[in-house]
Amino acid sequence: MKVIYNNIVHSNSKGEHLLAVLIDPDKMKCEDLSGFMQKLNQSIATHVFVGGSTVDDEATEALVIEIKKMTHLPVILFPGDVSQITNKADALLFLSLISGTNPEYLISKHIAAVSKLKNSDLEIIPTGYILIENGKQTSVEKVTKTKPLSRDNINQIVDTAKAGELLGMKFIYLEAGSGAMHPIPLEIIRSVKYELNIPLIVGGGIRTLKQLENAYNSGADLVVIGTAFEDDESFFEKLKK
Repeated sequence: MKVIYNNIVHSNSKGEHLLAVLIDPDKMKCEDLSGFMQKLNQSIATHVFVGGSTVDDEATEALVIEIKKMTHLPVILFPGDVSQITNKADALLFLSLISGTNPEYLISKHIAAVSKLKNSDLEIIPTGYILIENGKQTSVEKVTKTKPLSRDNINQIVDTAKAGELLGMKFIYLEAGSGAMHPIPLEIIRSVKYELNIPLIVGGGIRTLKQLENAYNSGADLVVIGTAFEDDESFFEKLKK
């Protein structure tokens, strides 16, 4: 059953704005999780994403187990590698890095994941992942050995996103990268959203309430924030229910 995907689509149809808090197992220790999750649960967050570019084996599953004890929000895997897949989560963004041409991240990693997924209860959501340059090299760029798309070439970004939809992706994810110097330009969000008939996820570089609101107003259906909370948990205060 596509419960989580269908709920996101339904929320989008009603014009509801969704917010995912990204928790990186490489940066969040289980013993530090309780206070963070308390603030998260009191915020407007609607989803929890878990994942990172480089994560120790077993770290993701251990963290997901603890997160599930502390929230009723859907926990969705945002994996940087096959090793981060765990059946303890609710869903998985099955990411294909369509902004790059490295076959490992277009299909090879997916083939390697099948043995873990074919008997899994995870809701698997095919997602076209598009990395956009933000002013500095990101972990995604280093790990995948791909170059981000230029923020100045909006037509290429739009065409890449639309190609992802035509290939059957259920989400398109515009990513500036962890710790991005700049969020995705609003013109890019607007232009991509105009061409899509599927939900648009936007993440990277959003550190203020105004930037969050701008992303929503430009067409983002679900915004992902990670670094802002890692750097300053008081940001949750601005996002209370």
